[in-house]
Amino acid sequence: MSAKTTTKELERKVIEALRMCYDPEIPVNIYDLGLVYDIKLTESGEVNVVMTLTSPMCPVAESLPREVQYRVEEIDAVRSCEVTVVWDPPWNPDMLSDEARLELNMM
Repeated sequence: MSAKTTTKELERKVIEALRMCYDPEIPVNIYDLGLVYDIKLTESGEVNVVMTLTSPMCPVAESLPREVQYRVEEIDAVRSCEVTVVWDPPWNPDMLSDEARLELNMM
């Protein structure tokens, strides 16, 4: 990470990148869907995204984590990105952000 980029700024940029990734079954980005459980950053620009999918049978189970990695690694201050997919806790609709609930007319 460059001296010009703070950890907070990098986290904001990573979240912006994650909001460019969509679950194909639900027209909401993965961040607001609640699929991203954690974002870990190091001073050297390494990022680890801990995420889940809506279901183990998700049709993009292999491609979505690669898309997340690609989008995060496009950020100038990121040296590398590792995506860890976990199944515990399982995703459920309670994890939706308020923005996602609005988008899906669930409010």
